[in-house]
Amino acid sequence: MRPVVQNDKKRAHGRRARLTGAALRCGAAALVSAAFAAGCGSPDRAPDGHPGPSRNAGQGGAQALSPEARRAAEQARLAAAAQRWKLAAVPLTAPAPPAVKPRITPRDGFEVDGQDEENLPPVFTTVPTKEKVVFLTIDDGAEKDPAFLRMMSDLKVPYSAFLSDYLVKNDYGYFRRMQSQGHTLNNHTLTHPFLPGLSYEEQRHEICGMQDVMKKQFGKAPTVFRPPYGNYNGDTLRAAKSCGIKYAPIWDEEVFVDHWEYRDWDRSLHPGDIVLTHFRGRDEWDGTMVDDMRRFLDKVTREGYAVARLEDYL
Repeated sequence: MRPVVQNDKKRAHGRRARLTGAALRCGAAALVSAAFAAGCGSPDRAPDGHPGPSRNAGQGGAQALSPEARRAAEQARLAAAAQRWKLAAVPLTAPAPPAVKPRITPRDGFEVDGQDEENLPPVFTTVPTKEKVVFLTIDDGAEKDPAFLRMMSDLKVPYSAFLSDYLVKNDYGYFRRMQSQGHTLNNHTLTHPFLPGLSYEEQRHEICGMQDVMKKQFGKAPTVFRPPYGNYNGDTLRAAKSCGIKYAPIWDEEVFVDHWEYRDWDRSLHPGDIVLTHFRGRDEWDGTMVDDMRRFLDKVTREGYAVARLEDYL
């Protein structure tokens, strides 16, 4: 069901992907200069080296900045963040979400009996769009790396987390911080079983039980669910629907700290592809989540893709 091949093909650089190495540092300096020329004051620095409040904040300085100055200052901040996290280039900014959401249908061959008649949640690996965007999804919840939260917040990169309760229950607070930063938390069952091996009622317990946990711990039950291992049957989708699930995305590519895996024969990214990775660290990988994200962001940026939020397209 998932033929796997590996290859990192180089494609055309995005317009901000040209800021690499020393050029990235120079670009940051130029953008800061542009912001100053447009009326920015010199920002104070917090003890950790991050920009603090402007000296002019009390006099309405931030509000007085022109849109051009604000954009220049934000570009400078992102360039500095990319350098701090040792990226090859500044990640591209995704376009605004579509006003009319695309129609999501099951991937060919991923339907189950009764799919259309029962209006079951579609299983899909790519969102229909012509925009050069991909969607980052992260599964399970085993590794709770605070540096990962800082990195993604600094770079303003969206992602969707698919959580299993047995792995997240020792630190719900970590995922609440993630949620407070604007990232979406979704359902990945209570115990991450092989669902097709369970009865309908057992599957329903796994999915609906996680819905209850999500509502209690994070304030709402999601409408998006990913079956563990990407394995499911008709009972899985019927149980998911009964629990309030509308979509069951899996993935088209998977990124690891040291390689990529592809579902499709052409071994490349496509507009709207869903990319999977996991909350993992050195206990299981030869690297950290920050290393994993660096590989992911460098590749998608180099190939001219921005990272968008999956739920904005559903």
